[in-house]
Amino acid sequence: MLLIFSIFISVMETVGVSVIMPFITLASDFDKIHNNIYSKTIYDFFSFQSDKNFIITFGIMLILFYIFRSAVNLYYVYHLAKFARGRYHILAYRLFENYVSMPYRKFIDRNSSNLTKTIVTEAQNLTELISSIVFMMSEIFVIILIYSILLYINWKITMLLTFMLGLNALLMTQTVSKWIESLGSRRAIFQQKYYETINSSLGNFKMLKLRGEEKRVLKKFESASLEFARANILFQTFSSIPRLFLEAIGFSIVIGIVVYLVYKYSSDISGAMGLIAMFVLGLYRMLPSVNRILNSYNEIKFRKESLHIVHNDIFYEVEDMGDDNIEFKKDIKLKNIYFHYQEGKDILKDINLIIKKGAKIAFTGESGSGKSTLVDIIIGLYRPSKGKIYIDDTILDLNNIKSWRRKIGYIPQQIYLFDGTVAENVAMGEEFDEDKMIKVLKQANIWDFLNKHHQGYDTFVGEGGVKLSGGQRQRIAIARALYTNPEVLVLDEATSALDNETEAKIMDEIYSVSEDKTLIIVAHRLSTLSGCEVVYHLEDGEIVSIENK
Repeated sequence: MLLIFSIFISVMETVGVSVIMPFITLASDFDKIHNNIYSKTIYDFFSFQSDKNFIITFGIMLILFYIFRSAVNLYYVYHLAKFARGRYHILAYRLFENYVSMPYRKFIDRNSSNLTKTIVTEAQNLTELISSIVFMMSEIFVIILIYSILLYINWKITMLLTFMLGLNALLMTQTVSKWIESLGSRRAIFQQKYYETINSSLGNFKMLKLRGEEKRVLKKFESASLEFARANILFQTFSSIPRLFLEAIGFSIVIGIVVYLVYKYSSDISGAMGLIAMFVLGLYRMLPSVNRILNSYNEIKFRKESLHIVHNDIFYEVEDMGDDNIEFKKDIKLKNIYFHYQEGKDILKDINLIIKKGAKIAFTGESGSGKSTLVDIIIGLYRPSKGKIYIDDTILDLNNIKSWRRKIGYIPQQIYLFDGTVAENVAMGEEFDEDKMIKVLKQANIWDFLNKHHQGYDTFVGEGGVKLSGGQRQRIAIARALYTNPEVLVLDEATSALDNETEAKIMDEIYSVSEDKTLIIVAHRLSTLSGCEVVYHLEDGEIVSIENK
């Protein structure tokens, strides 16, 4: 629709330019009103009483036409912007949808700052690219129609005009556009470093202050920021070159036309004023269009990298999960489970075990033995490279894995609390049930503390939970895991960063709240496993011993 509308706009622009010459010609010589077949037909049809009234009416109609033309152009520009800028919402949503839907295994290979950059910046750049394409196409129609009129009026002068503008366009695309394309690649590289520096520095702010590395981080940020700014500065500068060249060429062509006419007729050129006015107006309208086409072309070159980045991420592999329900009433069976990140390098090898519902089990082993990976497979974050997982004799697959994940309460080693209240963090930003919230905070043994020293579940935790101690953050994580009333509770080295006394208290609380749940623990310290019934010891991806308590 925009393309069709752009053709209509182009016709209006052409009429707006071409109608000026007849108006000037007729206004400068009233006799031509009756000598021209078109003006005479209009004059007789509307029964004008005098030539003066005809010219005045003609002028008023032109004024109304130009006002109407401006209004239509404004309407078109609005819808053009609405279309192009509206793409940003669609692109950003699609990207975010893909990121939250990508398999966990794929997610851990990606840099979160790069994902943020793609949503915030690259999607916006791609919107600019789309806008440039649509805008360029509409301007091409304007030039074609005006160019056709100029060819009809005087093909020799128009061919000279074509040669000059074509030479300029060739020069700009072969030099300036190539510089701008290379700047676009540099922009993407340094903007990525820019985001990464911000995220890594603010994410490790405490260590940054303790090590006194502010100057090193600032230097790194300055380098990325400066190069990013420099790429944009040069882009803005180079983008002005086509306009400046076009203006010089445009004025030169007008002067050249006058010189040519004086040379040809060897006299003043008052008789050719209509022709000159037509070409001046034609250039007046064409040159901005040519400039906008070149600018749009350069925008496309500069932001081309965004197209590759967004395209690759929009078509990223996502988990296509079904909504089949899965029941957990008896046990979890792992049969001949293998797992690898790279072919031929198995992290888990031929794992076979059965976890009864309501059991309290643990996995231990040295770092890199595969215990956390095994738990990630059990809870459905990873899919085994070989082997099957059965929940009550039903194979766990993509059709029912969503249902299975909802039965899991997970307490990680590294707890991320966003900058909000305790309740918002426990409910993960969703609307929450007040009674349920107080219940899980009491189960996590932190309600009394929050109520006595802070604002209860309305206590603000700060970004990363910076306003709370390690033990308090851990208790918030326990409350978060319990809030959905899971059937399986998983602790992935959740207390390894705590001191022995705090760890003992928290483990007592976990064993207490998990009496009616299946409990799976990953741990280094044997002291955390006192309440477990079975302990599996892993070495090099294999279960080497089983301890029944």
